Amino acid sequence: MEERDNRTIMCSVLFLDIVEYSKKSVSGQISLKDRFNSYLSAAIRDVPITDRIILDTGDGAAINFIGDVEDALKTALSLRESLLNEGINVDPPLLVRMGINLGPVRLVRDINGQPNIVGDGINVAQRVMGFADVAQILVSRSYYDAVSRLSTQYAGMFHYQGSRTDKHVREHEVYAIGYPGDKTIQRDKTKPAVAGKAGDSLAGVLERAKTAWRFAASRLDVLIERPVNSFRQAEPRRRALYVGIVAVPLVLIMVLLASQIRHDKIPAAPTSMNGQAASAFLPGSAVAVADTMQPGLPTAPVSAGVDAKARGAVPRQSKATPKPEIRKITEGKKAKAEAGPPEVQAKAKTETKAKDEAEKKAAVAAHGGSAGTFVSVSCNGAEVFVDGTRKGRIASSPLTLEVSPGKHAVIVSHAKGVYSQDIVFDAGKTVRLNPDFCDL
Repeated sequence: MEERDNRTIMCSVLFLDIVEYSKKSVSGQISLKDRFNSYLSAAIRDVPITDRIILDTGDGAAINFIGDVEDALKTALSLRESLLNEGINVDPPLLVRMGINLGPVRLVRDINGQPNIVGDGINVAQRVMGFADVAQILVSRSYYDAVSRLSTQYAGMFHYQGSRTDKHVREHEVYAIGYPGDKTIQRDKTKPAVAGKAGDSLAGVLERAKTAWRFAASRLDVLIERPVNSFRQAEPRRRALYVGIVAVPLVLIMVLLASQIRHDKIPAAPTSMNGQAASAFLPGSAVAVADTMQPGLPTAPVSAGVDAKARGAVPRQSKATPKPEIRKITEGKKAKAEAGPPEVQAKAKTETKAKDEAEKKAAVAAHGGSAGTFVSVSCNGAEVFVDGTRKGRIASSPLTLEVSPGKHAVIVSHAKGVYSQDIVFDAGKTVRLNPDFCDL
């Protein structure tokens, strides 16, 4: 050791820490330290005394391996194996964190003249240990680069854990150690699982629960602090990029939600009880008429796209409209008469006029001496509803319906649109309807 004093060398450092050691009572601290020293002595018994320097930190230890680099790895694995095999009912439980680093250190003498080590190598080992969970072994990037190249077996033992930031805002890439057959169940996780067994006191259960809670809270603080520190240290352009990465998805989500809300407000076309489609929508209108409307149902409002003609202007005519069958026969005879010679056409017009007069008189007589009140709808393929009652479907010729004088709600439902209006019918008058969409 004398020839190495005051020299800077590269060595591997294993830093150990007993979790919550200072919170235990004096008797608890003595129990933890005695068991810790016993397990540590067994773990380093194969390492020559000249190749190691042990520093007692009170709540742990720092072992500096001057010889083989892999000695630190073997010691950590042996110590962890002893800790995991310790009885789970031992109180207080011995929970240890471990960190390994390969870096420069300086060999000096302490105040008692004993060998001591200072330098960045031991400082980084302590920082890496601070990132470890209970019963977990973490190593620095420098130690991983050195040991993983010794053999393929060592290389397969490490698992990259990412980059961690210490309290001095220094980044450390860390790797976790595991191997086939390793006991991955940590002591702090197995302890609460056996709570409630005979001989396990309530105070012990509460203490273990507090330990698990403090551990989870510390890891949450690290997860929150890391991105905050990265944002603070970033350049202005990088900060703007970070903000954009977070803001763009939020804006897209808000747009999608707004469009979904507007879509939900559009009413769907109702269907009748027999499964048939209720009706089509007229452009610019939200009117829908059921295929089988019941009497007394409220009528749909007038569509905004229907002009004055579609709204049913009442023509001032006194001539009674004949029945559909009579109208068909009359129109057929008129067509034949118009195709003949002039004298035949004149005779046919005279006969038609006489028959129209006779039909008018018959209609007046049938209704107590006064002309009837009708509504005539011309719209091929449409259905007509009067006061919510279905009156029939229109074929090739207009559909003529007799109504009582007064106000009636008339609805014409067609695949191309819907016409709806309240019409006041005068006695002896005929209202003819021909909505615009019927001519499309």
